[in-house]
Amino acid sequence: MKPVDLARKLRREAALDPAALDRGKAVLMAAIRQEVEPTRRPTIVPQVPYEDIRAALSFLERAFGFREIPTARFVGADGELLHATVEFGNSLIGVGGQGHHGAISPMSGGVESQFISVHVDDIDAHYQRAVAAGARIADELRDHSWGERTYWALDLEGHRWRFGQPIREVPQSESRGRPGQE
Repeated sequence: MKPVDLARKLRREAALDPAALDRGKAVLMAAIRQEVEPTRRPTIVPQVPYEDIRAALSFLERAFGFREIPTARFVGADGELLHATVEFGNSLIGVGGQGHHGAISPMSGGVESQFISVHVDDIDAHYQRAVAAGARIADELRDHSWGERTYWALDLEGHRWRFGQPIREVPQSESRGRPGQE
């Protein structure tokens, strides 16, 4: 039942039985939280610059399974795509033109200045998808002592992406390294 319907029902029941208000309050708050939670967005959204935004969107969808949010697309008066937003799970990434805010694509700058880590549910299937779509694999699939299986890929303009999946719990006392130190 939707929160607005629960609130109406609660108001009717409380008119006859004031104790119904206390009993129904927790149910109403749970319904409100359930309705709000799925629409919450992350508070940090990386912005990644590309020379060719349209090609980048196509590649990110095909290779990595990202999905563009059509309502978040910014198009200039001349029809040029200026910015788009993609989602993966409950996370967002902005895809914009290079040069905006001083950021440039690795394809133009000749250097990778950052990487983005993405957690996936099935690393092996994700890896196969990326390879099939032409992603350049920078580091093959491998298992790490800290209990994660990862691979690194470069997209069509050279941005570095790290994909990982936890494969087992490792007590801190048994871990022989940490991400980036193994």
